[in-house]
Amino acid sequence: MTAAAFTAFAPFTLLGAVTIAVMLLIAVRRSHHLIALSTIAGLLLCCITLPLTAPASPIAVTPLFVVDGTVLFYSGLVLGSALIVAILSYAYLDGSTQGPREEYYLLLLTATLGAAVLPASVHFASFFLGLETLSISLLGLIAYASPRGDAIEAGIKYLVLGGASSAFLLFGMALIYADLGTMSFTQIGTLTHAGDPHDLYREVGVAMILTGVGFKLSLVPFHMWTPDIYEAAPAPVTAFVAVVSKIAVFAVILRYFILAEGHADASLRAGLAAIAILSMLGGNLLALLQDNVKRLLAYSSIAHLGYLLVAFLAAGSLGLEAAAYYLAAYAVTSLGAFGIVALLSAPGSGRDADRIDDYRGLFRTRPFLAGSFALMLLSLAGLPPTMGFIGKFYLIASGVGAGLFWPVAALVVGSVIGLYYYLRVLVAMAMPVPAERIAAPPAAVPWFGNAVIAVLLVLLLALGAYPAPAIALIRMTVGATSW
Repeated sequence: MTAAAFTAFAPFTLLGAVTIAVMLLIAVRRSHHLIALSTIAGLLLCCITLPLTAPASPIAVTPLFVVDGTVLFYSGLVLGSALIVAILSYAYLDGSTQGPREEYYLLLLTATLGAAVLPASVHFASFFLGLETLSISLLGLIAYASPRGDAIEAGIKYLVLGGASSAFLLFGMALIYADLGTMSFTQIGTLTHAGDPHDLYREVGVAMILTGVGFKLSLVPFHMWTPDIYEAAPAPVTAFVAVVSKIAVFAVILRYFILAEGHADASLRAGLAAIAILSMLGGNLLALLQDNVKRLLAYSSIAHLGYLLVAFLAAGSLGLEAAAYYLAAYAVTSLGAFGIVALLSAPGSGRDADRIDDYRGLFRTRPFLAGSFALMLLSLAGLPPTMGFIGKFYLIASGVGAGLFWPVAALVVGSVIGLYYYLRVLVAMAMPVPAERIAAPPAAVPWFGNAVIAVLLVLLLALGAYPAPAIALIRMTVGATSW
């Protein structure tokens, strides 16, 4: 590696070093506060280091990785989201007495490391290693810090289904390698362009890769695991699964399809459009039946990933900008929503605050959290003046510009359906406080938990009312990438 390549890859090297340092620190002294603060400080340092590497990009870092504007943007989203999850985890676990808590942060760091390198991957080897580092760490996180049997069950479900999806993904990569003799995204695109556009090995390989990625992104019909894992996992882990893992996987598959010229395959585009429509409509319709907030948000996330496929299919400069902005809006909103669930929950109580009845009267007992939650849900519904409104406007513009009229129609219909079940939660928060909870004062929320929600709320409203800074950043990073 050259000095420039080493500089460009420094944030990821630093994240690996922080992970090792935290592991050694756990061996020396077991202290929840020390390990949590070390993790938060390490992630913050990685976030600060990331933009400092911009002058050294774009640059190839071995044949496996590249660091460019797109990597800086998506890895920045991953690291920033992981930092917020770490802070929320500290607030969530601080009062817990359910066994050791220090290894939780080690798993969180290794999962973040796997997620952070995925946007930089330009080779099947780095793609698979990053994905498995992320997935294996999530197995422990999903079942961690919970005495409930359903959390263990959810971890086992993720293990079985995750293993099956990884097998599909790996076999698809093997078929493409057998056909083309390379695992580099760029070389795959070059050979695909020069060869038979309907090669059976390659088409089956791409279909199997889509099956594996569809599981990771919880797209219909690969979504069945999502509500169970979201409900059973600790609330901060649910936020990590919903945001960090989705951003990382979407970023790497977007790079693969652009470099490997996947958008040129008409049958593949038709299949992805069908998956997008099914995800948008299926996710929203199934959410109508939910009385559990975490399951409701799980089905909502299925629909939102379907929305995101509209920008994925649109491609072009507008599609790439729309995808980047929508992912940023989705990250802010989902972290805020799950963060509020985490702050209202106690890990030793047997379950999180995830029933809609748990939110009755919240405007009267916790007006700040209730108001913030209402705005997060309205952003998910795509209403102004939030980032969600700008994000959906961007998606519709890119979809119409690319002639994706059926997916855009499904997006509009799905958004209308979604508004109903988001309003159910808002109505519950506006109702009177139940009699059994009037006499019991609510537990105090840590100040840093409220501070995180306040920062997310400011971003949600400021970049919704005035999105120009976010759009300029996206054009300077994602838009300036030559892929």
